[in-house]
Amino acid sequence: MTNQAKLSQYTSILLENARHYGVKDEEILTAVQTEDLSVFKKAERLHYTYEAFLTYAKEHGEALQEAVQEGYRITFNTNNGLKNWIAITFDLTPGEDFKAGEGLIDQLVLSTEEVLKLKNSLAFNWSVVEETEAADGRKELTIKLRG
Repeated sequence: MTNQAKLSQYTSILLENARHYGVKDEEILTAVQTEDLSVFKKAERLHYTYEAFLTYAKEHGEALQEAVQEGYRITFNTNNGLKNWIAITFDLTPGEDFKAGEGLIDQLVLSTEEVLKLKNSLAFNWSVVEETEAADGRKELTIKLRG
């Protein structure tokens, strides 16, 4: 995936939030093509409104269609943004399902498929520094801010 679509942290969180609330990829693609955002109503909440979703993507050259169909790389993750992206994407609760500290995500347990999604999406300013087998066959990860 060398020419992988790149999305801002905000756009990637909105995309995963829509998926979390049951908006299907086909519905997202139709919304991108028709610019009809009504499908996102069920995913809207306080900080996740979709008015700027398409506008931001267009203004910043984000390939939403490619990102939905083939995956994406987040351009930059903040500490809180990564914590929120992980929570939404994998339906986890920070502090219960994983620990989030300054420059560190720890005790994150994911399936092999979820680990692949994380590694393919994670911004280059973060890296998986430890990956061990969990008791249930999943992987336990430690992610740190680079440098």
